[in-house]
Amino acid sequence: MKVSRLITPLTCLAVALALTVIVFGAYVRLSDAGLGCPDWPGCYGQLVVPDTGHAQAAEQFGRPVEVGKAWKEMVHRYLASTLGLLIVILACLTWLERRNVPTPSHATRVPYLLVPLVMFQGALGMWTVTLLLKPVVVSSHLLGGMAVLALLWWTALRRLESSTPARETANAPSRLLLAAALLMVVIQIVLGGWTSANYAALACTDFPTCQSSWWPTMDFREAFILWRGLGINYEYGVLDGPARTAIHFTHRLGALATTVLVVAAAISAMRCHMPAFRRTGVIVLAMLALQVTLGISNVRLGLPLKVAVAHNGVAALLLLALVTLNFLRVRRVRS
Repeated sequence: MKVSRLITPLTCLAVALALTVIVFGAYVRLSDAGLGCPDWPGCYGQLVVPDTGHAQAAEQFGRPVEVGKAWKEMVHRYLASTLGLLIVILACLTWLERRNVPTPSHATRVPYLLVPLVMFQGALGMWTVTLLLKPVVVSSHLLGGMAVLALLWWTALRRLESSTPARETANAPSRLLLAAALLMVVIQIVLGGWTSANYAALACTDFPTCQSSWWPTMDFREAFILWRGLGINYEYGVLDGPARTAIHFTHRLGALATTVLVVAAAISAMRCHMPAFRRTGVIVLAMLALQVTLGISNVRLGLPLKVAVAHNGVAALLLLALVTLNFLRVRRVRS
């Protein structure tokens, strides 16, 4: 089989696996299993999770062995490691393909870029544990995972695009608008990660008000300190109520700005004559509506685990839909 025939299905598999890693990572974080294994890459110094009666392991690491949480963390590591290996394989296959079939250098940059990115992502995974769930590391780890997913999806779109020559479209959406919508979604994902890492999701339990006020007591200075030194255990959070409220409220304001920009981008795409733009615009609107619904449900229902995990998953899907819109605009593919 030719190398080029392997790359496309493997890239699609990598996209699916990256999405799985992100969703399962959210499940680990939201079920308070981030420190299920207090060391890295093993678990209590072993290759597999020890049983609850392993007193020596618990004494050595200062944490009782919670088998359920430990297995969640280890499964996430196994999935992430598999994804990293697959990305390295894709980079090697891309190199072999380029040797046999000359291709423009820009067509191979992303697979090569993904290798150091996924290695750094692995380092962030290690620091998440060794630095005791430091919020800036946890949020960066989430952002890195989303970046890996987006770049893999861009690569898949490039592989799957039609061979029909690209052409300009008179009423194509503005590149600036689509890029702004994508950037705003990325910022909102980071804010969501910061909210989760600081255990601020339930700082406001009512909606649309917060603590029965349109502007509750908040401490923005404490809320966004990125580095508080080493040796602090951030499990279950270290901030007081006003700081957590400020984080939660900022995430809400970000959601409002994101909604405005994404709706504008989706409507602009739906007005385009190209069916691919119109279809993707509808998908963007659907993902946005679902995401807003899940966000409100998290507040009103007290952060149910399934809803909170779904909120993370749909954020990733919304990101992919906007990446698709930007890809269509940049490539101007005929549909």
